Amino acid sequence: MKVIPKDNVIYAFSPGMKPVAHVHAGETVQFETLDALGGQIQDEADVMNLDFSKVNPATGPIYVEGTKKGQTLVVEILDINISSDRGVIVAEEGFGVLKNVVKGFKAKILPIRDGHVIFNDLSIPIRPMIGVIGVAPEREEFPTGTAHKHGGNMDTKEISIRSKIHLPIFQDGALFALGDVHAVMGDGEVCVSACEVPATVTVKIDIEDRTIEWPIVETEENVYVLVSLPKLEDALEEATRVAVKMISEARKLSFEEAYMLASLIVDVGVSQLVDPNLTAKAKIPKRYLV
Repeated sequence: MKVIPKDNVIYAFSPGMKPVAHVHAGETVQFETLDALGGQIQDEADVMNLDFSKVNPATGPIYVEGTKKGQTLVVEILDINISSDRGVIVAEEGFGVLKNVVKGFKAKILPIRDGHVIFNDLSIPIRPMIGVIGVAPEREEFPTGTAHKHGGNMDTKEISIRSKIHLPIFQDGALFALGDVHAVMGDGEVCVSACEVPATVTVKIDIEDRTIEWPIVETEENVYVLVSLPKLEDALEEATRVAVKMISEARKLSFEEAYMLASLIVDVGVSQLVDPNLTAKAKIPKRYLV
């Protein structure tokens, strides 16, 4: 099994990224990741010296042999092992859902014990997930903190152990990277961060010979269409459109009939509300796609 060390990181997904390793379809790969703050906050006072150019590192990218533009990369998440006994969360004036209410810049160290994040006197079960995951985009360069069709900082809690993420391939080799692991996060990631942790992520890489428009997360029972755009209303609309199209094609229904069925079975929501592009998700139970 190839191991991609945490000192091989990118801060932007770009079409011309240079791979740090080559792998084949069907191969298992392990990624060592820094936390989203680059390991800079060891004490709560360190937040005042945070270097924002080192935020949201993603480990990689790797070149997947045999992948071509127009195909789909399938990444099965086999394990997420948190490699620290604590995480960190930050809140900053001007950021997050309540950016005009919060004052100053504050960090909080969160101990992790016995599978729980400790917040003051509260014990919150961990639900490890991957915040940044993606491939090389078609033309434009995107900072790792921004999400779009290539993936990126989608901050979707369903990107977790035993799920699969399907990513559209825009460059031969895919050029895949991941990072920004959270011990736990709620939908929206409202204060701009979650419980940020370093981790070791083990994945299996595969290829599908089909074209998709936007990233799709697959769990045991559901699929989630993920759309990231500057305006939430546009992201919600586009995620709904793609979900209706998938239902129409799977059930051989007219678009209008599929639209009506979607109103009965599809749950539309948000993944994150705090990055330059906001991420909406449309959940479709898999049993309606067969």
